[in-house]
Amino acid sequence: MLNSTLTNPSQMSLAFGDLSDVVYLYSVIALLGFLMIIVCNSAVISTILLHKSLQEPMYIFICALCANDLYGSSAFYPSVFTNLSLKTRSISYMACLIQVFCIYTYALCESTILAIMAFDRYVCICNPLRYSTIMTLSTTCKLLLSAWGYCFALITVHVALTARLPLCDNVIPKIYCDNWTVVRLSCVDTMVNNVYGLFITVSMVIVMPLLTLISYVEILKVCAKSKEARAKAMQTCAPQIVCLLIFFTDCIFEIMLYRFIPSMVPYGIRVVMSVHLFVLPPIVNPILFGLKMKAIKVKIRLIFDSTFSQQPKKFTFFENISVT
Repeated sequence: MLNSTLTNPSQMSLAFGDLSDVVYLYSVIALLGFLMIIVCNSAVISTILLHKSLQEPMYIFICALCANDLYGSSAFYPSVFTNLSLKTRSISYMACLIQVFCIYTYALCESTILAIMAFDRYVCICNPLRYSTIMTLSTTCKLLLSAWGYCFALITVHVALTARLPLCDNVIPKIYCDNWTVVRLSCVDTMVNNVYGLFITVSMVIVMPLLTLISYVEILKVCAKSKEARAKAMQTCAPQIVCLLIFFTDCIFEIMLYRFIPSMVPYGIRVVMSVHLFVLPPIVNPILFGLKMKAIKVKIRLIFDSTFSQQPKKFTFFENISVT
């Protein structure tokens, strides 16, 4: 640690490296990636909201997942695009803490929503006769509100514990702010932060995946006995499992790379792996659900067909003039 203390640094330096030759290329890539995420997730969300037949628990959870992806991407892409295009390579301390809050709530909400989606599929496949009475609209809303409330409360405490720390340096070795890298810059004992951070990590990458795994194990047991249940599981669970594997693989790589083996992995690979969490899930999730879930695919196609099949009405100057 450095001897000098920065009790309230105004700016945090980000490790973008020397990108002078390709800075505009990366700026365009970041902008296009963000626009693609907005279009894909907005298409799924609007399709579900506009069609009453899709306003069922499974599709509401998909809508919540896509909304969360938009939220997480909005915390990452605008900052990266601004730093690349303006060549600032920095972020204000307050903006850094806000980014930490948004990124962590995004990740924890993603993990929690995926666990709830797995539970929904468990009830649907293992208790089909009771599904409509268990997974009511009221229950669905309560589950989502509880998930968001739980995640936002945990991360609020997490960021508050970090904000109280005096810092010895202001250099973030990543292209965005995360809690671990900010805490490591502190000049004082961070035991409380480390213990609470471990609790958050266990909750996100162990408890929620374990609950999800239990749901899918029960689903597999039923699928082994019923051909009908197996067909339903393949249709509705496959996209969820793929999204789950992508998200938790990215989380585990992120934790391992920056907490345990940062020196063993080249800087370029660390940068690429650190942004996967904001690139793959927000793009892959809506594409998977849009293409694999037949009901959503059909409704999206109807929206596009009705939009582009409408021919603009030709305007005739004399059409409303009567001849006398």
